[in-house]
Amino acid sequence: MVLAPFLLQITAMVFSRKTGWLLLIPLVAALQCKKSNNTNNVEPPGAVEIKDSAIVTNLNFPWEILWGPDNYIWMTERGGKISRVNPTTGVVTPLLTISEVVSNNEGGLLGMVLHPNFSATPQVFVVYDYNNAGNYREKVVRYIYNGTTLTGPLTLIDNIAASSIHNGSRLVITPDLKLFISTGDASNQSLPQNTSALNGKILRINLDGTIPADNPVPGNPYWSLGHRNPQGLVFANNKLYSSEHGPDNDDEINIIEKGRNYGWPNVEGYCDSPGEQSFCSSYNVKEPVRNWTPTAAVSGLDYYTGDLIPQWKNSLLVVALKNARLYQMKLDDTFMSITQTNEYFTNVYGRMRDICISPDGKVYICTSNGGNSDKIIEVSKK
Repeated sequence: MVLAPFLLQITAMVFSRKTGWLLLIPLVAALQCKKSNNTNNVEPPGAVEIKDSAIVTNLNFPWEILWGPDNYIWMTERGGKISRVNPTTGVVTPLLTISEVVSNNEGGLLGMVLHPNFSATPQVFVVYDYNNAGNYREKVVRYIYNGTTLTGPLTLIDNIAASSIHNGSRLVITPDLKLFISTGDASNQSLPQNTSALNGKILRINLDGTIPADNPVPGNPYWSLGHRNPQGLVFANNKLYSSEHGPDNDDEINIIEKGRNYGWPNVEGYCDSPGEQSFCSSYNVKEPVRNWTPTAAVSGLDYYTGDLIPQWKNSLLVVALKNARLYQMKLDDTFMSITQTNEYFTNVYGRMRDICISPDGKVYICTSNGGNSDKIIEVSKK
């Protein structure tokens, strides 16, 4: 049993599409299906049983959920609505519907983050897609929360190419008050390696929209490049972790570092072919700490430090769309490597888009099934 997660990861890495060993993909899929059974998870001594239940229903493509300092869940829905959710009663209180939002397939109102000192500085940052003179574009806007609604929109960064797919759009504010923004390649593979383009990057700006003086290139908002579609972002252990969609192979978990190249479209996953090894050596490529082949469509990402579910402590938690499950990835003592992966709720709730954690250790997951059928699920100790 202990060997299963390790065997699964290595098999997927070696027998990826680019190696040509396509005949072994069904074997990998079978191993994944076996491992996805919750009873096969490797639980340490002291593990507790968990329970799950839907606390909110009738949502339509929620994209971001985050735990606010008011002990409410703050939520975006792709059509343009921002709301607060009472996790005790399940009551959803709308704050604002942004009329400018254009939801085009996977595009629309996406990521959101609150100012770390929200009680004194009630700023709300969102990223959304809209039409600009006939062009589909993305921008980051800062609002002020007045206790009832959001006012005073201020555009911080604009003219990011948008598409019906590959928009990235997760937001994180680090303790030094820098705003990180993940952007996808917007279906244009020429953009991620172009440092003059905003797409296929992790961007870093100040909270007023100016560019920090210590970015890799003066006057340029990019922090890292070579990304395809990073849809999860979390800052923990003084590190920035991301989850990223690959094509039909090599979804990734990455540790984001200043000025590093993450390879796309020249490298998929690890630097494990001669052409990739040459590119990696020449362009300072950092390899992922975990990959999935076939892909799982990993999306929202968070880090668990709570004691309520002790077996998850010091783990990255990521939800998946295609594989419709929660992955718990235990980190080693350096927080740089994943030592074990367990899976939960496989195909129970359908596609999962995002995840957040309350201070008392409860975990919340939002689905992405559409048709006003989406939910927020609470995961707690039984």
